Amino acid sequence: EVQLVEFGGGSVQTGGSLRLSCKASGLTFDDYDIGWFRQAPGKEREAVSCISHTYRETHYADSVKGRFAISSDNAETTVYLQMNNLKPEDTGVYYCAASFGGLSDGSRHYGSPWYRAVEYDYWGQGTQVTVSS
Repeated sequence: EVQLVEFGGGSVQTGGSLRLSCKASGLTFDDYDIGWFRQAPGKEREAVSCISHTYRETHYADSVKGRFAISSDNAETTVYLQMNNLKPEDTGVYYCAASFGGLSDGSRHYGSPWYRAVEYDYWGQGTQVTVSS
């Protein structure tokens, strides 16, 4: 059974930092690309970042570029999302998701769009991030 479990959410003030973890089990980790999405109350789920094990690439939404960093530890089958300089608009439930390979932004590889939620096969339960001003 594939499981994705998120850790590390919490409440911080503007300018603070958090590191989210996504622990994967039940799958061959290197065969899957892992993405992070978030959903704020009353808003649609939006893509935040993705690490492609297939193409050895990382991708970020424009709203988090320069502030967030995604990384992967294959030995721990865990993907991390380091979030710095957090803003109130970063508030939401953060989900990690796994896609069976081949996600891209189209600039270097012909892959499925990393930012489309339908491209992902498995989802975690989410972790709350709250940034207060």
